[in-house]
Parts: sequence; C-alpha cells; structure tokens
Amino acid sequence: MKVAVIGALGQLGVDVCNEFEKDKVEAVRLDIDNVDITKIDTLNKTLKEIKPEIIINTAAYHDVEQCEKNPCIAYEVNAIGAKNLALVSNDLNCGLIHISTDYVFNGNKDIPYLETDTAFPLNVYGNTKLAGERFISAFAKKFLILRTSGLFGKSPCRGKGGLNFVELMLKLAKERDEVRVVDHEILTPTSTLQLARQIVNLKEPDFYGIAHATPEGYCSWYQFTKEIFRIKGIKTTLNIAKPGEFPEKVARPYYSVLENNILNQYSHNIMNHWSDGLKEYLK
Repeated sequence: MKVAVIGALGQLGVDVCNEFEKDKVEAVRLDIDNVDITKIDTLNKTLKEIKPEIIINTAAYHDVEQCEKNPCIAYEVNAIGAKNLALVSNDLNCGLIHISTDYVFNGNKDIPYLETDTAFPLNVYGNTKLAGERFISAFAKKFLILRTSGLFGKSPCRGKGGLNFVELMLKLAKERDEVRVVDHEILTPTSTLQLARQIVNLKEPDFYGIAHATPEGYCSWYQFTKEIFRIKGIKTTLNIAKPGEFPEKVARPYYSVLENNILNQYSHNIMNHWSDGLKEYLK
C-alpha cells in the first residue's frame, strides 16, 4: 500500500508518515514546497505520478486569528483545497482521509457532540473547515472526514509560531513565578501521535463519512496545564485566569468535546485517555 500525506512536514503530518512507515506502508511526504492543494492542475499531476491508494490531508490554514484577518486565504486552503482533493481522489479511484475540527460546533451543548449534531461554526476558521467538509461529502466517493480537537505534537506547529500549548506552558513556567490559564473552555486535548495511530488503523475502513477522533475524557485548558505541571513536577504557581483577563479576539466554542460514536460503532476506536497521550508526549 502507498499513501500520499499532504502537510507531511506539519505537526500531525510528521507523525502520520512515521506511523504508516512503522506499519510497513509507504508514505509519500508532500508539503507546500512540492504541492499546492489550492491549484487542482498541479495537484492532479503530482498525485497521478504517485498513484496512492489513500490521500491523507493534514494541511490547513488553522491560525484562528489569521483566518479572521485573511478569510479568502482560509477559504482557498480549507474549502477549495478540500474540494480539489475530493475531485482528484475520484480521478485516481483512491480513498481520502481529511482532518477537520471541533470548531465546526458552536459549543452550546453540554454533553459530547455526535457526528450527527448540527454544525454551527462561530468563526472564519470553523466556517471554512465546515465548507471543506461539505465539498468532500458532496464530491468524494470514498472518504473519511475525521474531526479532532486541541492537537499537540513533537514536531513544530508551523502555523502557530512553532509552540504548541504544552510547550508554551512549559516555557511560561520557566519564565514566570505564576502562570494563569482560562478554565472556561472545555475540550479534549489530542496528541498527534494518538491521532496518527488512529488514522493508520483506518487505512482499510469498512465505512465512509464523518467520524470524530479524539481521546477519551475532557478538561479545561487550566486542568490540562495542571496535569502538565503535575507530570513534570513543576512548582510554579498555577491559577485560573480572571474573567476577561485574556480578551478574546475571535469567538470560540466554550464546549467542544467530541464523542467517537462512529469509530465505536465500527469497532475502530483505539484512542485512550487524553492524559495517557500527554504522559507519552512528556516522556
């Protein structure tokens, strides 16, 4: 089997390639330097030369604040890019695994979101990712859209200045006597390694459509930071940020926990608890 990984130099893409190779699957690494998903002609030419059985799209324009400032770029990458991949996957008669986000929901629910719940994004990023989902659902014949949440991984997060949330908290703990973190956003932090293993598990799926793919459990950013400090034995004072202490520049869902309902139905869910992924990362 051969897979083509779009966004292969990114935080998730690196782990996806490595995990496929551990599984004895050839992973062709593609990134912005050698393929542009917004240009269908060059995309089609590149992928026809590779002839993959599966295309995996981890690429996205995902800096939430930059998406608000550059909505056209966000739409080109997150929506038109997804549409182009759907059309090319049909031409090649291959599968498409596309990574989406919990930000397609508005956060008004207080129990985990199911795949069948109505999407209602609050910001440009969420809206463009939802548009990408809709294009793939409309055009692709063999596809999996995997929604995930709060990614952190060993490879630098190039779209967000290089530091993921875990590394930022470790950095602040060294620089400050006190770290203050918001406690009102509830989500499931997801290790890119956990998600990459889940993607490999789906290389020969017995279903198509939308599925949620996050670890078990959930927490706030404050609770997540508390666990980071506990595991690392950090003594820096950690407190909950006061209301309004960090003004939000972009509307975000306050609750975006996802239920892996479809993966469970088809016995494909291999995700463990989010804290297990964090412990493995911090080793």
